[in-house]
Amino acid sequence: MSRQLTVASGLLATAVVCALCLGTPYVPLPQLPGAVGGDGLAGVVVTQLRLPRLVLALIAGACLGAAGLVLQEALRNPLAVPEMLGVSSGAALGVAAPLVLSVSVPLAVAPLLAIGGAAAGGVLTLLAAGFGRSPSAVLLTGAAVSAALQAALLVLMVLADQLDLQLIYRYLLGSLSARTWGDVTGLWPWLAAAVPALVLCAPVLSVLRLGDDDARALGVRVRRARLAALAIAVLLIAPVVAVCGPVAWVGFLAPHLARRLRPQADAVRWLPWSAVWGALVVACADAPARLALAPIETPVGAWTALLGVPAGVALLRTGRKAGVA
Repeated sequence: MSRQLTVASGLLATAVVCALCLGTPYVPLPQLPGAVGGDGLAGVVVTQLRLPRLVLALIAGACLGAAGLVLQEALRNPLAVPEMLGVSSGAALGVAAPLVLSVSVPLAVAPLLAIGGAAAGGVLTLLAAGFGRSPSAVLLTGAAVSAALQAALLVLMVLADQLDLQLIYRYLLGSLSARTWGDVTGLWPWLAAAVPALVLCAPVLSVLRLGDDDARALGVRVRRARLAALAIAVLLIAPVVAVCGPVAWVGFLAPHLARRLRPQADAVRWLPWSAVWGALVVACADAPARLALAPIETPVGAWTALLGVPAGVALLRTGRKAGVA
């Protein structure tokens, strides 16, 4: 516990310093407290651009990390991630389709479109898999549904003009560029609904981990619990995808970090740590996204995939050897 807290605190401090100090203009660390809320150029940049971007990265990463653990525990499979269950692809399709089809949509409606697309992707997966009778069938079917939704999105991209195509391309890779406090506050209503559901869901996830037969013996309605877990995952993922795009593989890496560093715990204790590690992964990945090719920004989702997939696979292999995963 102390080791995990020490590592997480160190990474958070590093992410905060990189997010608020580095860039153009550079703000020295001793001057950072005075810059926050200041009237000068540095104050405006830190308060209105860098700080909301950092907060959004932490919130988005926490949602994706928690959603990844919910899916993995509900399906009893460490490879269950939003990208392989049609949820992220459906949310992205729901947001991108109006842009390609030149349909004027108010900004406040974007989360609803994302939730509708994510729910549609999840329902298609469950329908094709027999409403969750087999966790492995849900995972395999979800991969097929996700591929179909991505193909539909590619067809729409062919129809888009050059400007829309560039916007969609950056959106699909996941980006925190030019995000403001309005984007952050837009997530709070969804978090207010998702957090209590997560608290209620965590003990059930610990029981589902025992297997369907044992869970039924303990009084859990397995199919309903699995459907509820998918609904909670949709509620966590869709608003984030609406604002940031599908930031890849955070839901895969964060739960493995939580398990690897606390192998003897259960879903109740893994869940908050999975959210913490998800937040840190996105916040840390945003630093090279902003600075690696400055003044050109690269999508943060490209960095979470580039760095997260090898790290996640390594954690998965070491976890299996240790009997964790």
